[in-house]
Amino acid sequence: MNMLKKAVVAVAAVGMLALPGLQAAMADTIKIGAILAETGPSFLGVPEANTLRMLTEELNAKGGVNGNKIELIIKDSGGNPEKAISFAKQLIEEEKVFAIIGPSTSGETMKIKNIAEQAETLLVSCAAAAVIVNPVAKWVFKTPQMDSDAVKKIYMEMNKMNISKIAVVVGNTGFGKAGKGQLLKIAPEFGIDVLISEVYDKKATDLSAVVAKLMANKDIQAVVNWSIVPAQSIIIKNIRQAGWDVPIFQSHGFGNIKFVQAAGAAAEGVIFPAGRLLVADVLPDNNVQKPVLVKYKSDYEGKFKEEASTFGGHAYDAFMILTKAIGEVGPDKAKVRDAIENMQGFVGTGGVFNFSPENHNGLGLDAFDMMTVKDGKFTLYAK
Repeated sequence: MNMLKKAVVAVAAVGMLALPGLQAAMADTIKIGAILAETGPSFLGVPEANTLRMLTEELNAKGGVNGNKIELIIKDSGGNPEKAISFAKQLIEEEKVFAIIGPSTSGETMKIKNIAEQAETLLVSCAAAAVIVNPVAKWVFKTPQMDSDAVKKIYMEMNKMNISKIAVVVGNTGFGKAGKGQLLKIAPEFGIDVLISEVYDKKATDLSAVVAKLMANKDIQAVVNWSIVPAQSIIIKNIRQAGWDVPIFQSHGFGNIKFVQAAGAAAEGVIFPAGRLLVADVLPDNNVQKPVLVKYKSDYEGKFKEEASTFGGHAYDAFMILTKAIGEVGPDKAKVRDAIENMQGFVGTGGVFNFSPENHNGLGLDAFDMMTVKDGKFTLYAK
């Protein structure tokens, strides 16, 4: 063999040896961005970020989605809407992400909703406000149950308890503002009269003055405390410290045991609507959600040594819905959007999702059960 032929053979041999690595390098990587409040005045972002990292690790260990690995890029917004705007632009324009999961809060989501819409980038929010998906925006979905449905569940329970005159207190966040709007709007449908409504600062450490103002109205039969920040636990403590034995209702933003721990004994008997993740272990075996809930709860708690929360569940649902759609139609943004919009019967932690062109949340009243706190733990509420 002359020198030229030897050189050609050698180059070919090197090429053959390098081919598997080359093919691996050519495999598509799907970038998924996430904007989450890992720091800041809430207990939302940490379980969400933990969940996304855990699911990405598990999925990539199995080869990704049809051979395509997921690259997860998490941005910590600290719950700040302005940071969320900056991160959304960065993820879309610089990172060229396929989709964004989050933000954690309703206020942040509303700030970046139009950014995602204009860029035709999928946004699967982990926030609850109905205004996120009502009216429907083509590229925007969300996984938490509707705040409007949470209000209805609370008022239905009040009707059973013959409660008709209430006080409403909310945190000064997007979630609080949206919740207050729903509480006031829906009240007449259930014969509820909101006698007083107050807003408190999300960073407050003492809300006894607000409690005193509520107590001055002797006709109040119950208090609804609508918040996602630790200050919601302060209201509970201050109410009980004042010796006021009024029923306290919370939103589904109470679904992290850390809020109970912060309120201590004062949290006993608090009533709130939530998804079934918090009571997964006591669900009947024929409940369609139970296998999903028990596995997620076991995986999360085993890995992170803390109790699973509904907030981590929202991130679980967002990731699983998104990757299921990619697996079905491939990494094509428009096709994935269509697949999510037409997804039916998806069993998640928040409920059984049935999306449609008119419904980009996919959940209804049946996604909620009423919960309470007993002996420092979440349990099903039974009057």
